[in-house]
Amino acid sequence: MTTAPRLDLTSALLLVFLSLLWGGSFLFAKIAVGAVPVFVALAARVVIAAAGLGLYLLIIGHTLPREWRIWRMFLFMGIFNNAVPFALLFWAQTEITAGLGAILNATTPLFTLIIAHIFTRDEKITASKLGGIAIGFCGVAVLVGPSLLLDPGRATLAKFACIVASLSYGFASVFGRRFAQEGISPLSATFGQITTSSLIILPVALFLHPIETLLHAPAYIYFILLALGLVSTAFAYVLFYRVLARAGATNVTLVTLMVPVSATILGALVLGETLTPLQGLGMALIGFGLLVMDGRVVKFLKK
Repeated sequence: MTTAPRLDLTSALLLVFLSLLWGGSFLFAKIAVGAVPVFVALAARVVIAAAGLGLYLLIIGHTLPREWRIWRMFLFMGIFNNAVPFALLFWAQTEITAGLGAILNATTPLFTLIIAHIFTRDEKITASKLGGIAIGFCGVAVLVGPSLLLDPGRATLAKFACIVASLSYGFASVFGRRFAQEGISPLSATFGQITTSSLIILPVALFLHPIETLLHAPAYIYFILLALGLVSTAFAYVLFYRVLARAGATNVTLVTLMVPVSATILGALVLGETLTPLQGLGMALIGFGLLVMDGRVVKFLKK
């Protein structure tokens, strides 16, 4: 007899831990791009993550698909779920705080829903979801809008880079539904996309920067990159699918609300970053919009 997915205390604590891991990725990326070029940090993240996941799959005896058709799908995901958004988010954090990057990245479900409405038949936008999207984009307007008038510089461009990264994640999320239809396990899909993104990003990093760039980096950067690749990427993905199986898809989406909070707190504690009142308002609007989309607010009001 199987246990139905539910958000018990253990699942809730695991979600908090997962949010710290993914929130930590913004912190680690912020530190890394302050010491090494963006593509060097990016290549280190995906290569280390691919190696870590590969070793894990080898230990548990997990077999991977061999069809070229499936690896073409992995390649698409590697580009739009890893290479493009990672590059945009890493570059953005050379101009904005880790917390703000995480807040803007929380718009991913908004774009996912819009894209799914356009390209799928069974995930259409309902009235409550439309309201959630509207509230969420009000939060984006609060975060980005004033800077267009007050500071139309690189920081504003960095904010838009985070939004484009979320859009890329949205396309990948909708495309990723095909893996379940093909009977491909989440672990295989994760390893496949991380590996293909490594094969794309590593040559670019080596072309743009000599290998000595990483060799001459401060010693602490090696630990930061290992944490980014192994802890906040490889281990976080494994934990995500464990929590998904335990708590269910609806409950696990709550991590989207928690990551910006974790990233903001970690940024404040480690880097001394501050959350402005405007950023707090934007985060609150995006979070409330996601809750409305999720249906929890509507269910609560009906009760």
